[in-house]
Amino acid sequence: MVRFDNVGMRYGTGHEVLRDVSFELPRGSLTYLTGASGAGKSSLLKLMFLAHRPSRGVVELFGKDLSRLPRTQLPELRRQIGVVYQDFRLIDHMSVFDNVALPMRVSRRPAMEINAHVEELLGWVGLADKIAATPPELSGGEQQRVAIARAVIARPRLLLADEPTGSVDPEMGDRLMHLFLELNRIGTTILIATHDVAMMERHRAPVMRLIRGELAVSRPGRAA
Repeated sequence: MVRFDNVGMRYGTGHEVLRDVSFELPRGSLTYLTGASGAGKSSLLKLMFLAHRPSRGVVELFGKDLSRLPRTQLPELRRQIGVVYQDFRLIDHMSVFDNVALPMRVSRRPAMEINAHVEELLGWVGLADKIAATPPELSGGEQQRVAIARAVIARPRLLLADEPTGSVDPEMGDRLMHLFLELNRIGTTILIATHDVAMMERHRAPVMRLIRGELAVSRPGRAA
């Protein structure tokens, strides 16, 4: 599903923020990505959701080498990737319902299907009573749940989540993790960047650790 081979990344002419990073994420796997602030986690995710290209090395998604892929094919790849951004990136003038429905509308799914899926998912993340609200009317934790619902609504092949439980209490964090686990069980490959050690202990899975832009040896585990 994902392969990095000796990948380096820098912004402009600055120093490399990722150095000689190599790993593979098997199809249908769930993996944690951890490391101190500034270790390169967000940069690695940017390469995976096609916001940046590597300065060297090979990045493959869905069996395609991104360095050889025409830019015209990138939008189709992006539609297969769900992303939970750390800063949420919700559209402030749109309702909670419309924010979550956006990926399905881009894919031109029928309105009846969109309505049913969005309402069900908002109920699952505890926001059924906020369906008509706009993001500025929500707390940080509520905005995070909207962002997660938007990322998973279209059942992406690959889900990338940057600190997805950082603004919610442990009970809601576990509820969101169970949503990720259910998505993983039906085939979505998931990478979760997190500092939440307690959550990783409760829901075990392999761990990749970045240290100053370099990937340390992964720690095996099993999602529970």
